[in-house]
Amino acid sequence: MSVDIHPFPPRAARVFFERRELDRILRLYGRMVAAGEWRDYAIDGLAEAAVFSVFRRASEAPFYRIEKRPALARRQGQWAVINQSGHILKRGQELEQVLKLFDKGRLKAID
Repeated sequence: MSVDIHPFPPRAARVFFERRELDRILRLYGRMVAAGEWRDYAIDGLAEAAVFSVFRRASEAPFYRIEKRPALARRQGQWAVINQSGHILKRGQELEQVLKLFDKGRLKAID
């Protein structure tokens, strides 16, 4: 008699960025680091969303979050940029359109 032993329970499906999406986000991140606006980042793959968090200082809450929520793709759009206080600054179907929020001169950091 044979018994299949699985040492780890199966992991729940997680949402994550595709390679081209992550490449585009990291290019924006590099540009903002070079401009002195951003200093650190974190990437999370959750059950419902993939989140790229941007920090001005590592000890603070995220300055911005770029979220991918596939469940909203047919409704409001799967992409969103959310600020530090939790307000959605831009939402859309395409990553490129949502990231235009960060084009030069559109946002100003205030201390």
